[in-house]
Amino acid sequence: MEDLQELTIIERPVRRSLKTPEEIERLTVDEDLSDIERAVYLLSAGQDIQGTSVIANLPFLMRQNPAETLRRVLPKVREALLVAGVEMQLTAAVSFLTILQEESVSVHTYAHSFLQVILLHLEHRDAGVSNAWLETLLSVIEVLPKETLRHEILNPLVSKAQLSQTVQSRLVSCKILGKLTNKFDAHAIKREILPLVKSLCQDVEYEVRSCMCRQLENIAQGIGTELTKSVVLPELIELSRDEGSSVRLAAFETLVNLLDIFDTDDRSQTILPLVKSFCEKSFKADESILISLSFHLGKLCHGLYGIFTPDQHLRFLEFYKKLCTLGLQQENGHNENQIPPQILEQEKKYISVRKNCAYNFPAMIVFVDPKNFHMELYSTFFCLCHDPEVPVRYTIAICFHEVSKLLNSGVYLIHKELITLLQDESLEVLDALIDHLPEILELMSTGGESSVQENKLSSLPDLIPALTAAEQRAAASLKWRTHEKLLQKYACLPHVISSDQIYYRFLQRMFTVMMTNNVLPVQKAASRTLCIFLRYNRKQEQRHEVIQKLIEQLGQGKSYWNRLRFLDTCEFIIEIFSKSFFCKYFFLPAIELTHDPVANVRMKLCYLLPKVKSTLKIPADKHLLQQLEMCVRKLLCQEKDKDVLAIVKRTVLELDRMEMSMDAFQKKFYEKDLLDQEKEREELLLLEMEQLEKEKQQSDGRPMSDKAFEKKRRDTKTPTTLPKSIPVAVPGPSSATSSTSKEIKKSKLIRSQSFNNQAFHAKYGNLDKCASKSSTATYTPSVSGLGKTSVISLTDDSFRTRNASNAPSSFSANSSLPSTSRVTGNSVDPKSSGSKDTQPRKATLKSRKSNP
Repeated sequence: MEDLQELTIIERPVRRSLKTPEEIERLTVDEDLSDIERAVYLLSAGQDIQGTSVIANLPFLMRQNPAETLRRVLPKVREALLVAGVEMQLTAAVSFLTILQEESVSVHTYAHSFLQVILLHLEHRDAGVSNAWLETLLSVIEVLPKETLRHEILNPLVSKAQLSQTVQSRLVSCKILGKLTNKFDAHAIKREILPLVKSLCQDVEYEVRSCMCRQLENIAQGIGTELTKSVVLPELIELSRDEGSSVRLAAFETLVNLLDIFDTDDRSQTILPLVKSFCEKSFKADESILISLSFHLGKLCHGLYGIFTPDQHLRFLEFYKKLCTLGLQQENGHNENQIPPQILEQEKKYISVRKNCAYNFPAMIVFVDPKNFHMELYSTFFCLCHDPEVPVRYTIAICFHEVSKLLNSGVYLIHKELITLLQDESLEVLDALIDHLPEILELMSTGGESSVQENKLSSLPDLIPALTAAEQRAAASLKWRTHEKLLQKYACLPHVISSDQIYYRFLQRMFTVMMTNNVLPVQKAASRTLCIFLRYNRKQEQRHEVIQKLIEQLGQGKSYWNRLRFLDTCEFIIEIFSKSFFCKYFFLPAIELTHDPVANVRMKLCYLLPKVKSTLKIPADKHLLQQLEMCVRKLLCQEKDKDVLAIVKRTVLELDRMEMSMDAFQKKFYEKDLLDQEKEREELLLLEMEQLEKEKQQSDGRPMSDKAFEKKRRDTKTPTTLPKSIPVAVPGPSSATSSTSKEIKKSKLIRSQSFNNQAFHAKYGNLDKCASKSSTATYTPSVSGLGKTSVISLTDDSFRTRNASNAPSSFSANSSLPSTSRVTGNSVDPKSSGSKDTQPRKATLKSRKSNP
């Protein structure tokens, strides 16, 4: 009860603080006032928060009525700013800058109306307000004409930069001078600006000297090389010997940024001794100097490269190595609570130094020459990859692909470090590494001499376990974006490891992620990567099984969520594969979902139907078009869900407007048809490759290694056209055995080996843009009543007995996979569509067995 009484006491002041009717009356504004009148009233009689709101709305008023705003509102704004608080001042600075950026008024009008207000508040007592107005002024300087700058800014600046003025005034003058040099010619700068610059470089306050020193880079770019050498360089040399550490640091960083301006003599005789002295004194000075030195060391070594003597070259390299291990010798395993705060702060600075060294590591490889990497820098690289601190390992992971590029043929030297970073306990490190994982893996699989090339990844047996472990670690974490990105990058694997390794180590995992993960972007990433694995799988039996699982476990899955993912997969199939492939294996399973009992599935299918229709070619796929139209007609007649029905009606209109693609090339669809035919050709070649390799194994008595085949495929240019002897249907075992001449088989093998890696785009994303020209050979899906293909149902039980015979399964007309041939007389109950009912399976099995 006492606690409750205390609560009631606390509540009483809150009740008293509510606005009284009189206060509410004062805050009420007449609704009939215009925007301009309301703004004038609030700036004159309103409270501060209302005035701040008006100033924040000033850009809008300038857009609506600039003349009245300048005439009536802006004078009130000037009056309010004279006594305004910090919040109103900051709001005004932002509003003035917005008006400039939106170009609501001319530059002349802006300078006349707003410039004096900005200059008046530059020296506000609050540092934050002063900086806000300064940023606005620096942006205004970019657009003002020279005469306005000279009279309104430069001439008053002479008095503002004097020692008699405040430190804040002189600091503002430094930054304005640095900006003005880009607006005047070299002669005017030498006569009017450089005297002020020299004066501020000799200021009694170290903050002013440091600020002016950092503006010397802009000034040097404005006055040219000759004046820089005669005026700026002596000032920098003097400032580099200043008693203030921040001034020396500013001079050093400015010298590094201006290295390109100076010639070889200035670098060797003036700058190099200064840098050498700075490096020697850095360990004795403040650690903040070490942080800056380590950050600029790569640029410094690059700028001074060529003027080092062998001894100086070695000294700089040893200095870099020392920085890479700075602070590691002091590791003692003590609890952080037992370490004094000064030591902890020092260790944080040492971590920043090592992080900067990791950032500069690619530049240091260039400095020592990649040929000397193993002898000079490998041990340092090893230390950075095994650094105890995450920021250091994160930075070296970001740079890993640059290191791989620079090493070129020596990239195999860092295989173990790649495994180390893939297995890193921190997901941040893994996330940084996988940004460029496709480039890294491709470099490791193709880099180096041809004599070593085939053994690049085979000599790294830990790569695949590290990749799978990384994916499982990402899946177990809450960082789903890292998991999604990793699955997307795995799309590069067909380009670097064998088809069998992908099938046994990665493909089933993609299925698992699609069916068990709870994050939709992750599921979609797994689905797309699985489609790419299927696209480049080189064994028909394995492709057979993947298609079977997609249809049975997703398309006919018990969970509506799985059926939704099947539609996502169909969309990726349309993108990655040829139209004929989709029509043959996925067209009917997709449109059967029009009878799905879940409205969300039917709705998603309706959105997909235009893409489904785009895969059809007339007249070959006329019967599929009829089935599609029949399904849409049933949806229009039988759909009871109003949301689905509305989408169906919109989809019907879109389908009616679509133009059908023809079997022959059309000018309108030429590029798309060309790309589709290239995909189709590659799918045919994959089918031929397996059969021809089997015959080669039987004739030679030994299998062709996957790496050897990849090498031959890379070395052979893709032909622009295919011979007319390629069969029109997908070749199966029967079509392969029909060849009667060894010469024909040999030519096919050569042709199949020319299926090069240009089909795999460098970004591993837009696989539908992978070819330049294509052949005219096509294969068409089997059509009921139009060919010799037997009628096979999508729910064929032969999926479950694919290994019953010794003959390998294939994509031929005799395959047990579903094709576009379909018994149209079977009626489907909407409520049971997509389920695994056994009765339709038995009926289909009987019809198939009775068919010879």
